[in-house]
Amino acid sequence: MRSAEPRAATPARGSVRAGRENAAVTAYTMFDTPLGWCALAWNDRGLVAVELPGGDRAGTEAHLRGRIADPVPTEPGGPVADAVRRIARLLGGERDDLRDIPVDPTGIPEFHRRAYEFIRTVPPGETTTYGEVARAVGAPGSAQAVGQAMGANPYPVVVPCHRVLGAGGKVGGFSAGAGAATKLRMLGIEGAAPGGQPSLFD
Repeated sequence: MRSAEPRAATPARGSVRAGRENAAVTAYTMFDTPLGWCALAWNDRGLVAVELPGGDRAGTEAHLRGRIADPVPTEPGGPVADAVRRIARLLGGERDDLRDIPVDPTGIPEFHRRAYEFIRTVPPGETTTYGEVARAVGAPGSAQAVGQAMGANPYPVVVPCHRVLGAGGKVGGFSAGAGAATKLRMLGIEGAAPGGQPSLFD
C-alpha cells in the first residue's frame, strides 16, 4: 500500500517556482497518493483544478493539461504544498475536511458556487443527497441541476462532490478519476460507503 505522505514530481526546467505565479499563470504539480497519482493546478487566487487518478501518472497529467490552458509545472510551496499533503493524507484515511483550502471561483456559475459552498460543510464520513443540496441552496426540486454542478466540479476532494449521493443511497454519477468506482473507493476510505447501484440523479 502506498504511503499517505505525497511524493511530488520534479518540476520541469524553467518552471515557475511557488510564490511567483500570478493570475495570468496557472501552475500545476503532480503528486502520488494511496489512491494513485493526482494533480493540482492553482493561481494566486486559489486552486483552479484537482485531478484524481484515472490511470497512470501520464494519463492523469494529460487529462489535467487538457482541462487547463498552458499550465506550468511548478514545485509547490507554502499553502499549496500544505494542500498537497492534506489531500494525500485524506486519501490515505486521515480525517480532514479541507474546507479552508481556497479555490478560484472565476467562471463558475452562481448556482454551482452555492452548491459547492454547501457541500464543503459535509465532513468526511458523512454524505448528503442531490435533493438535500438543492433544498439547502434554496432551489428545491433542482436535484438534476445539482447533479450537473457536481459533474462540472473542477476541484474534487477539496469540494467533496463524492459525498453527494442519489436518493435511497444510490451512488450517483462521478466525473472524476475512474468514475463511480473512484467515488465508492473514496467513500470507503472515509467510512461512508453507500448501498445501491450507480444512478446519475436522485
